[in-house]
Amino acid sequence: MLITSRPLDEYCQLFGLSRAALRATPGPVLDCPGGAAGLVAEARRLGCRVVATDPAYALPLPAVLSRAEAARRRMATAMPAAPNRYLAPRYRPYDKYLRSWDRARTLFAADAVAHPDGYVAAALPRLPFADDTFALTLSSYLLFAYPDLFSPRAQLAALLELARVTAPGGEVLVHPVHDNHSVRCPHLDELRFALGARRVSSELRTLRRPGDGRRRYVLALSRHPRYGAAPWTNP
Repeated sequence: MLITSRPLDEYCQLFGLSRAALRATPGPVLDCPGGAAGLVAEARRLGCRVVATDPAYALPLPAVLSRAEAARRRMATAMPAAPNRYLAPRYRPYDKYLRSWDRARTLFAADAVAHPDGYVAAALPRLPFADDTFALTLSSYLLFAYPDLFSPRAQLAALLELARVTAPGGEVLVHPVHDNHSVRCPHLDELRFALGARRVSSELRTLRRPGDGRRRYVLALSRHPRYGAAPWTNP
């Protein structure tokens, strides 16, 4: 899996958020997986507490940064090779986009040293947080992006775990709902039915990508107050 270095503004675009909305969030935010993103550091400047979790954080920081730099090089090759999958350069030049990753990665590196408690080594479907910990949970480019690593059963267990650590009244936002070939998850309806049976509501939101206006989808989950936490024995 790629260790990406997305900045706060890209998170806002991906999930249909704004800086003002993050600032007004009535509790901490979870970023799962966090990678080498700048979100924790940038959100702190807004007065919003974000905790990032990623299995990569079990590695020494130089190793995480090395993997993030490798992902940056891979993106630099992938974007011109498959332009249909990315925003056209006339809307967002590739070099400008990658420089935003460089800035985010620099922020991450400094923040991980200054505030290590903001970065927790963990992997779905088992997160080391109590029930109802977060007011908002964000998960980007993981569960549906890597179907070879996450079976439908594993996806359900992971989504239930994200819902468990998110307080009733809060939301879990997941993007994208397609794989790295832009193929939408073929069993998404079945997953949503299974979530509903466990008292987790779901909504598929349509967003328009800045620039070309192409549709993007975000899966939004919210928990019913009487929801029972998913057991730790989930696969």
